[in-house]
Amino acid sequence: MLPQKSWHDLAGVAVIGDQERLSLLVIKVVAEVDYSQYVNVFTGTQSGGNDFPGVARPFGMVKLGPDLLNTRTDSYSGYLSFGKFSGFSMMHEQGTGGAPKYGTVAQLPLVGNITTPLSSTTVGRAVADQGSVGYYKAQTSDDVVVELAATAHAGMYQYAFPTSSTGKNILIDVSHVLPSFRGQGLGQGYAGGEFNIMPDGHYEASGIYNNGWNRSPDWTIYSCGYFNTTASSATAYINNVAQTTGSASSNSSTVPVGGLFTFTNATFSSRVGISWVSKAQACENVNNEIPSWTKFSKVVQNTKDAWNSEVLSKVTVTSTNTSNLALLYTSLYFMNLLPTNQTGENPGWKSPEPYYSDIFTLWDLFRCSTALLHIIQPVVYEEYIRSLIDIWRFDGYLPDARSSNYNGRTQGGSNADNVLADAFVKGVRGEVNWIDGYAAMRKDAEVTPPNTIPPDPMAPDSSTKEGRGALPDWLQYGFITPTFSRAASRAVDYAYNDFSLYQVASGLQNHEDAAKYLNRSRNWRNHWNPAQQSLGFSGFIVPRNLTSFIATDPVNDDGYWGDPYYEATSWDYSFGDIHDMAKLVEWMGGNDTFYSRLETTFAVGANPSNPTGILFDSTNEPTFNVPYLYNYINRPDRSVYQSRHVAKTLYTTAVNGLPGNSDAGAMQTWVLWNMIGLYPVTGQTTFLIHSPWYECMTIDLSNGKNLVITSSGGDGNGDTNIYVQSLKVNGRPWVKSWLEWDDIFANGGTMEFVLGPDPVLWATGELPPSPATET
Repeated sequence: MLPQKSWHDLAGVAVIGDQERLSLLVIKVVAEVDYSQYVNVFTGTQSGGNDFPGVARPFGMVKLGPDLLNTRTDSYSGYLSFGKFSGFSMMHEQGTGGAPKYGTVAQLPLVGNITTPLSSTTVGRAVADQGSVGYYKAQTSDDVVVELAATAHAGMYQYAFPTSSTGKNILIDVSHVLPSFRGQGLGQGYAGGEFNIMPDGHYEASGIYNNGWNRSPDWTIYSCGYFNTTASSATAYINNVAQTTGSASSNSSTVPVGGLFTFTNATFSSRVGISWVSKAQACENVNNEIPSWTKFSKVVQNTKDAWNSEVLSKVTVTSTNTSNLALLYTSLYFMNLLPTNQTGENPGWKSPEPYYSDIFTLWDLFRCSTALLHIIQPVVYEEYIRSLIDIWRFDGYLPDARSSNYNGRTQGGSNADNVLADAFVKGVRGEVNWIDGYAAMRKDAEVTPPNTIPPDPMAPDSSTKEGRGALPDWLQYGFITPTFSRAASRAVDYAYNDFSLYQVASGLQNHEDAAKYLNRSRNWRNHWNPAQQSLGFSGFIVPRNLTSFIATDPVNDDGYWGDPYYEATSWDYSFGDIHDMAKLVEWMGGNDTFYSRLETTFAVGANPSNPTGILFDSTNEPTFNVPYLYNYINRPDRSVYQSRHVAKTLYTTAVNGLPGNSDAGAMQTWVLWNMIGLYPVTGQTTFLIHSPWYECMTIDLSNGKNLVITSSGGDGNGDTNIYVQSLKVNGRPWVKSWLEWDDIFANGGTMEFVLGPDPVLWATGELPPSPATET
């Protein structure tokens, strides 16, 4: 059992002591509990989850791990369970799809006489890799053991070669990137670089790269590496030609540069720092964070301690079920790898503001992830909000996605608007400049971004870099014609975005704007065809032209970049505009028909083309809210049943334990909210109530505030007796199926559930808000 009682006992003791004593005791308790033991870093690394299993600090710039090469499969986060090692690199994304990004600043151990090192060299894997929080271990087919550890801006490699090996080599290939084999024109490119062996034996390098999922132009990363023993030989190469000067430079995409270090020692280590700014900064990063005398084990332990104190200890439970503990802490781990905190490492502009990149993507994250980040990482969250606004100041638009310091790609709407609105309505102020924040949102709503040159070949009609590319139709007609790709799904997103502007405009007392954007937030209705039928139900979001609706098959019309709907069907998207839910319920036929439609969504065999499956798509984010929509007709018991079934059957800690791409932790935050017993409605202060898994969960809200959620009558693991019989919030009986931010999060609070085996009608109060629906 995790010693949650120690926290409560500690709080009781601390009230009679001073603040310094409390701080020391809290640090001691956190240090004594190793929550990281429950984290399985290989969860979701196979079957499309694409989780990153390597080593990193929370939100760290360095994500050091293996890069596996197989010419049939993209290794999105570097890792594959098969293939050959092409390197162990310092930079990766977490859990992404689309196409790989990074795989830069790599080392690769090789045995023998290496005559052509810069030839896309690979080496096999001898045994399955091992890993835990802060530590990674691999063994190549040459029987070289590679161990990895990391800090925020630097990494450490520890090598053990067979003592009998001749030629114990480390290759640094500046041209190394994660390739893509999908054939969509999103493969990363190398555009040149430098490699220099310095007089004291350390090396300094830089590489220029481009493309990847966000189609970014050239960007440069700098690195600085040291070995803890002197190499018997160290040679710089240009296109496999040894350079007697120890320096190599190329401005060509076809001419790789790098270096080969050969050692007589069988065991040695390497320290490497990276920087977006300069080689000197890369050297400063590694020497500040991993000085030459640092033991490998200390780097591992410090990273584990950082995860325990900064992230994992934020949520404690009384459960003894190791499977549930593993899912809880593994999910917390993966949701805090991104975004990347690059404060002080912004190559684009000078600013006193924080800077976060590797936002992949707010289309994936705004529904669940940013709301949970706010709760368990309020300092990081405020910095993140400030960073989004600063990106607008200097780059011109808020990002919907951002990687290698470049906005892109925007899959739907301008969803940073939703994130900013959520922060605003929940009272995030601090150092956030909300005048600028609203100006950034208003630009998204009013100014069409220029199309990129060349245009995105998968959606050439408008910019996929930032903003709202289909804005001309939205402004002129109040709907989006097939002139623009993803017209129907973008309309759903744009309506949500405009509601977010309404929320902030209202709070800033800009009544004229508030009225305009509230009205525009209802424009999803212009895509509603009441005559469109599917499986006995009428009324769906459909594509349309200037004069008529365009018929589709709502259970099979999901698509991709060039289609009317992006990564979900019209059956899914028709539930999307939750800010206007009362109107959706009305237009779907009222409470009874809405209930039947939701039930059909989860009914096995409802899709005639897939009689063994269900309509609900657990693999993509547009359906995240659907299991909880029963609350809008006061049937939270069905929200409990449907969401718990999804969580318990599709989420595990196995290597295939995610239903789809992690998408920077989006999937993990969905299941975390299910454990908590709430679902956030982004852009509002509303949280929908279902039921918690644990007998007691304490969420540290920072500044001495806690949310304590207890349940009696359940099994303590969320498997049986899952239905709410009664609820008290802050000691008061509660009969609403929802609550607000101020009820339990602003100042902390308590939720006391009584659970049982059968549903009862406990939620008899007013329905959750539907603020865009006319009253």
